[in-house]
Amino acid sequence: MASATEQLAGSMNLGVLAKATELKKRIWFTLGALIVYRIGTYVPVPGVDAQVMGEMLRQHGGGILGMFDMFTGGALGRMTVFALNIMPYISASIITQLMTAAIPSWEALKKEGESGRKKLNQYTRYLTLVIAIVQAWGIAVGLEGIRGSTGAAVADPGMFFRVSAVITLVGGTMFLMWLGEQITARGVGNGISLVIFAGIVANLPSALVSTLELGRTGALSTFFIIFFLLAALSVIAFVVFMERSQRRIPVQYPKRQVGNRMFGGEATHLPLKLNTAGVIPPIFASSLLLLPATVAGFSTDQSADSWLTTVANLLAHGQPLYMGLYLALIAFFAFFYTAVVFNPAETADNLKKYGGFVPGIRPGQQTADYLDRVLTRLTVVGAAYLCIVCIIPELLISNYGVPFYFGGTSLLIIVTVTMDTVAQIQSHLFAHQYEGLIKKARLGGRGPRPR
Repeated sequence: MASATEQLAGSMNLGVLAKATELKKRIWFTLGALIVYRIGTYVPVPGVDAQVMGEMLRQHGGGILGMFDMFTGGALGRMTVFALNIMPYISASIITQLMTAAIPSWEALKKEGESGRKKLNQYTRYLTLVIAIVQAWGIAVGLEGIRGSTGAAVADPGMFFRVSAVITLVGGTMFLMWLGEQITARGVGNGISLVIFAGIVANLPSALVSTLELGRTGALSTFFIIFFLLAALSVIAFVVFMERSQRRIPVQYPKRQVGNRMFGGEATHLPLKLNTAGVIPPIFASSLLLLPATVAGFSTDQSADSWLTTVANLLAHGQPLYMGLYLALIAFFAFFYTAVVFNPAETADNLKKYGGFVPGIRPGQQTADYLDRVLTRLTVVGAAYLCIVCIIPELLISNYGVPFYFGGTSLLIIVTVTMDTVAQIQSHLFAHQYEGLIKKARLGGRGPRPR
């Protein structure tokens, strides 16, 4: 009997993998979309000399432009159609969420459910278009003033080039926004996060080779390179541990009798993650720091005494202003995004509606205050964890010239996006497994009953 049960379980597991056609389609769609994105990072903007852009980025890549190039997967250094990447959409999402908390009508839209969410998404798309146009115009104007050893970056500057560059860059950003939404709807994982993830991972091999090259030329000692790689692995393990950490608040449901049957009485828990905001705070903080400094970075060669040069220098890696703003924005968005995704008052009302309560805490307002107090303490620890993970590698990057791809933000994005994608794949597999169990139970119930 035991062997038959084991064979049945084994055949069911094989059947889950063999019959999960929907999951296979989602995975192939995601891979295909990411391949399209990587191909687009090599399609150049018309009229721009990529060699001059690469030379400029090598000269000024130690600051904000180097980080921007990391998020774009090298598209900025090659000045391709995806040079703006998905950053305008992220900036628009930040503004939309801030406006949702500030404008009552937008807050009402958020509570309307699916219809309200669609309207807010539409507002985010419109705002993305506006931000992309502004950034693309700034890049087009900045490109006309860049000169390298082989000549100017733009062979034929003028209004025609500016308009064509704006159309190309804005079109690339809007296409990436659409592609990310399609991955979220028809693929696995969050599409916007996967686009950034793909850009970072694609250049990891070259970043590793450049780090080893620094060791070969003597710029970095072998001991330091080994220590840095071990530290990167330690940071990855630490991120996995912290991302899986949660506070489980016990919830009790009372027993109730319906007719002759007794329902309820079970005890469960409400899981609160230590880092509820996930990877959003570092991404938002980086995008806001990139937004005002993009034009400044392109204009540093035009006038050494201009205020744009001063801004670019102050926002360079390792500078106190950059580090302070980076930490402050990470902490702010950790609290802000946690408040957006988790509402203690709404959670307490739902518990009270279904008869649940936290042992020792009165239902209603006291439960909401208790959840808010616990969540605030967790967010303090989570924000400190994000600041530590993101700032220590940044200090090493600024002092020792290690590539950005080994920074805290990039490692955090890689680990959290991988964990979220794997979790979604597992949820699809579990759904297929439950479906298989239900089908087998129904088939087994049709047979004759044993006497």
